[in-house]
Amino acid sequence: MNTITARAAVADHRTSLIRNCWYVAALASDVGRTLLARKILGINMVLYRTTDGQAVALHDRCVHRSFPLSRGRLDGDDLVCGYHSMQYRPDGTCSLIPTIANTPASVRLPTFALVERGPLLWVWPGDQNPADPADIPDLSWLDDAAWRNVGGAFHMRSNYVAMHENLLDQTHFTYLHAGSVGTPDYARAPLSMRVEGDQVWLRKELSASAAPGIYGIPMGLENKLVDRRSDAGFRSPACHIAHATITDLAPPPAARSAYHVNIVHLITPETQDSFHYWWFNSRDFALHDDAVSTFLRDASMQAYHEDVDALTWIHQRATDDALDFAEQSFGPDRPGLAMRRILHRLAEPAPA
Repeated sequence: MNTITARAAVADHRTSLIRNCWYVAALASDVGRTLLARKILGINMVLYRTTDGQAVALHDRCVHRSFPLSRGRLDGDDLVCGYHSMQYRPDGTCSLIPTIANTPASVRLPTFALVERGPLLWVWPGDQNPADPADIPDLSWLDDAAWRNVGGAFHMRSNYVAMHENLLDQTHFTYLHAGSVGTPDYARAPLSMRVEGDQVWLRKELSASAAPGIYGIPMGLENKLVDRRSDAGFRSPACHIAHATITDLAPPPAARSAYHVNIVHLITPETQDSFHYWWFNSRDFALHDDAVSTFLRDASMQAYHEDVDALTWIHQRATDDALDFAEQSFGPDRPGLAMRRILHRLAEPAPA
């Protein structure tokens, strides 16, 4: 039996969260002149836009008596505490303490680097000096007119490590997602894996195979044989990306033969036991067909609801069972174990 013995140096639901990373804080469209409270890696943040449209992220806790600033109000670009009316500028400095004549220059809130890229706002919750926007994953197709996107969001009661492993575990597609993504051929197809630095990438290729419903129906490829290639990867603790190419082996005259889909999973831990999750399904075909968008959104949501249920149940069992227990892993679990080793190393660096 091809069994892999569990190793201590792999991340699980007890592993420390990784703060030095760019995470999605919110959709850009969700942040405006209404104060938005969001917990990210255990840190309470408040997000809003200044009068010139700049998005900012501040600690959601007044330095005086810990009142949630998201329960306050905006006065121009300043954030006003609802308890004693202390005011904070977008850079975190305190501009007014109404009860004293002179506001000490040392009074300030922690702020967090926040970068807007296309439809997303990325935040760096760790040490601010290493926060380099060049490290934000390239998802430029989300803002490209040559692609059409559908997407959604979930708040999940699980640990984010399990979500990343779920995305790298393509063996469950055929069984948990039998009605949308999985096919019997997909379960048996060979899988190649490569590790590049702190990233894990997979490739799966099928020849002359039936297209799954989520692709065959919107592409008009039902009951046809196609070649199917999927490249998917753990890009960072915050991001998983998949690129799928479906090739019609017998396209009608003047019809396209290749169809491309990019799938993005964005995972932001809220606490050790919960996370924010956004997904996008992007296509380079049927760009103006709203029926295709509706179908892809509904089919994707069906699959992701199945993941939500599965991961919620798994987390409940992992955290409420008193019996001493060690999970066993097998050959197809190698991509997930490689990712978990990376997360463990990033979360628990070796002592200097």
